[in-house]
Amino acid sequence: MFRFLPALLLVAAAPALAQGAAPGIPTGSQRAQPPQPRNWTLGIGIAPLYAPAWQGSRDYALSIFPDLRLNYRDDVFFSIPDGLGWNVINRDGWKLGPVLKPRFGRQESTGGSPFLVTGGSTALRGMGNVGFAAEAGGFAQYGFAGRKGRLRAELRQGFGGHEGLVADISLGWNDRFGAPTSPWLWSAGLRSTFAGRDYVQTYFGVTQAQAIATGLPAYRSGSGLVSTGATASLTRPLGPRGRDGAITLFGGYDRLADAAADSSLIQLRGRRDQFSLGLSYGYRFSWD
Repeated sequence: MFRFLPALLLVAAAPALAQGAAPGIPTGSQRAQPPQPRNWTLGIGIAPLYAPAWQGSRDYALSIFPDLRLNYRDDVFFSIPDGLGWNVINRDGWKLGPVLKPRFGRQESTGGSPFLVTGGSTALRGMGNVGFAAEAGGFAQYGFAGRKGRLRAELRQGFGGHEGLVADISLGWNDRFGAPTSPWLWSAGLRSTFAGRDYVQTYFGVTQAQAIATGLPAYRSGSGLVSTGATASLTRPLGPRGRDGAITLFGGYDRLADAAADSSLIQLRGRRDQFSLGLSYGYRFSWD
């Protein structure tokens, strides 16, 4: 039976899909006596997102992200924002395992991702393109308060477009209100991203060659805290028990920390404060 798709929470990851929601699809609306879980769950959706054209940009753009999510039980998950992961340990509120995430490239002509529809930025001209990167590593997550709360940490090594270390830490809470058969769902969270020198230099550094091409002062970055922020979402299931899918309003705010904000690129052509707002529609279905 078709069910609804959860909130994307792509929010501050708009330029590079750097961050995303917790892996797995939340249960959402439920029957008074829920059926036995199925082995496979597929979520299909689409999400227009208005956000900075690139991380640190002062220019905004509209992108339309596909939201394809595939789960095998509560063991294996795959989606664009969450990547591919496996809950090797999954008990007593703990989930631990490997994860592989994509980070899409950055075009100097528009600053946008492959999902850019309109808008963009010319501030990166002369900086060169940044190619697609894969990030491989591991995660540890602890759920508490009946799984309404979630504390999660990830550490990943980049390959391709950048070859630096990236660490994400997030704390989130989700709950519901309204009719039991068709409740409203909400979530809110805080997050921070730390990164090594290679990552920060790739996305925020200005080499001598780039300085000549852009007129910006050269900037050699270091490692450290890249950004901190908050996210929130509100989901409305459509039809009895979400049989007609669901609509989710989501948004976020991130502030670049000194590791990124001290760059001449951000100082002269960007902005530390980053806001995002999106709306998604989707549904899901399950089978054995």
